[in-house]
Amino acid sequence: MKNMKNILKETRNDPNENRAGMRGVAFIGGDGPEPSLAAHLAQGAALIVAADSGLIAAENAGVAPDVILGDMDSLDTPSRLDKYAPDSVRVYPRAKDYTDTELALFFLWEKGCDETWLIGGGGGRTDHLLGIERLFERDVCPDRWFTRGESCYCLTAPQSIRLSPPAGSLVSLFPLGAGPWKIRSLGLRWALDTAPWNRGFAGVSNETTEPLFTATAEQGRFLLILPRLPPAPVPAGTDTLPLQGPART
Repeated sequence: MKNMKNILKETRNDPNENRAGMRGVAFIGGDGPEPSLAAHLAQGAALIVAADSGLIAAENAGVAPDVILGDMDSLDTPSRLDKYAPDSVRVYPRAKDYTDTELALFFLWEKGCDETWLIGGGGGRTDHLLGIERLFERDVCPDRWFTRGESCYCLTAPQSIRLSPPAGSLVSLFPLGAGPWKIRSLGLRWALDTAPWNRGFAGVSNETTEPLFTATAEQGRFLLILPRLPPAPVPAGTDTLPLQGPART
């Protein structure tokens, strides 16, 4: 693997650029969706990586990862790796500069994935949870994060997303990065259009009022979190309608 700083320099995360649509998925340790939904989310991915105990979740979902990497300190047994080709397993020392989740993302970006999804990472240690959230603060960041109970979507201006959860579903938003931030919405009890956003602020426990709601980031970046959506027959095996405009698809 190349130097991590070089990978980040070479990886663009500009929503205005034309994207080739190469989606990479990383199964990571921690609570994730049930196996059937995890398998659904992994459908259509160009590259699938399992980070450490994320391998257990991938196998439980019937998903064969292309690469397994990490320090393997949370894998239940080393013998789980025996059935994989040696060149598909990358074992790192426990004393390292990056988490296993970061290593998985770096690998996906190095291989050309312009959209990256995380499956797992919920529950467990608070420092691990906050460590994943910090990934979304970076200039180059994941696009989506699916835990056992939540679906998390990263929106960078001018991206727009349309979702159709049950009426009354909770929706929370957190501003990311340096700002400034502005976002507008349709189909929420409390419209986001005039909400003031500052570092450290959040819009927690908003509610959907329509069968379909939209959120459009006009400035800055946001993390949108809502209760997990069930699988739906929409393009590319996702659980949302395609993002609108010059945005991730």
